Amino acid sequence: MKKTTYLLFFLLIPCYLIGQTDSIQKKLKFSADFKFRVEEDWDSQKSDGTYRDDRTRLRYRARLGATYAFKDWVSFGMRIRTGQANKQQDAHLTLGDQFSSVPITFEKLYANFSYDWLSAWVGKNSFPFEMQNELFWSDNVSPEGIYFSGKFNFENDFLQSLKVNTGHFIFATSGTSLDKDSYFEGIQLVSSHWQNRIKFFPAFYYFKNMPNIPDGNDTFNIEYAIVHMGAKVDIFKNPKIIVGFDYYQNVQDYNGNDSIPKLLQSQKTAYVANAGIGKLDKKGDWKIQLTYTYLERFAVVDYLAQNDWARWDYSSQNSPDGRLTNFKGLEIMAGYALAENMDLRLRFFTVEQIVTYGIAKENGNRIRLDFNIGF
Repeated sequence: MKKTTYLLFFLLIPCYLIGQTDSIQKKLKFSADFKFRVEEDWDSQKSDGTYRDDRTRLRYRARLGATYAFKDWVSFGMRIRTGQANKQQDAHLTLGDQFSSVPITFEKLYANFSYDWLSAWVGKNSFPFEMQNELFWSDNVSPEGIYFSGKFNFENDFLQSLKVNTGHFIFATSGTSLDKDSYFEGIQLVSSHWQNRIKFFPAFYYFKNMPNIPDGNDTFNIEYAIVHMGAKVDIFKNPKIIVGFDYYQNVQDYNGNDSIPKLLQSQKTAYVANAGIGKLDKKGDWKIQLTYTYLERFAVVDYLAQNDWARWDYSSQNSPDGRLTNFKGLEIMAGYALAENMDLRLRFFTVEQIVTYGIAKENGNRIRLDFNIGF
């Protein structure tokens, strides 16, 4: 009798483990992507009138993420990426800079909650507010904090859904009270209309105690109070034609702020217009998109936005982060899908400074060819 019991016990263990493995496999999901880039910069003038050396680089980026669903209403997520830990805007590495080893950092680490119309997360995650470009916030910058969202669906021809996004995110902790931290808060409404072909996403963002220069080299703190009006319209579905517009207005008053030069105290407005045709969903798809931007100095937080358009950064202040505001320019993107989740994208940028910091306006030209593959 004992031998039979022991045999049955040892037979049931593998069955139990197999059952658990199947359960884990259903709850655990992985994602990964890889990018290889050829990049050329030329005719980039500095504020003193001299020119930066023309530059050609070969670059790459790899990311690996996972999510695990504990219950229907709670899950855990994480993602690691290549890139220097102190270079938040850019996860790309240049061939030849890290020959001996590859720096890898955690980009995301969060718990996600969802029940009926309410969802939330806490930890470090993607920027959760609706956007159609990276001119306000870089995709590589993952904020830390707590986020809430409520979505309501409607059954009528005019309004299909209304979503409310809000959250509190800490940029740098003071070690004392929360109101002494460097942080930002946001609230956004996202409404979809006419069979989801028109989307509006007005928002308000408040940044408190933000350093003027990132990475510990700041000389003063600054506040931003940014009103955003965004809209996206799907004009045709086949071929897919879209247009979009973003308007930003920082309503914070900098008049009399001795830390900010007078010629920059009123530089608080931005607008971005884009139009595109095509898509990159399956093999043989193509897409062309034009984006024009006019971005004044304090319309957004420059070291949290993209660093794609030009070579301007805070390296003279010992920071690797970019300072991509106070410019106007054009981006032209052409893409072709080699397969599902695999494409080539050619991007051309040309920029010019709005307000000069020296005797000449900074400018620059950049072209990139990206090979993207996702898993």
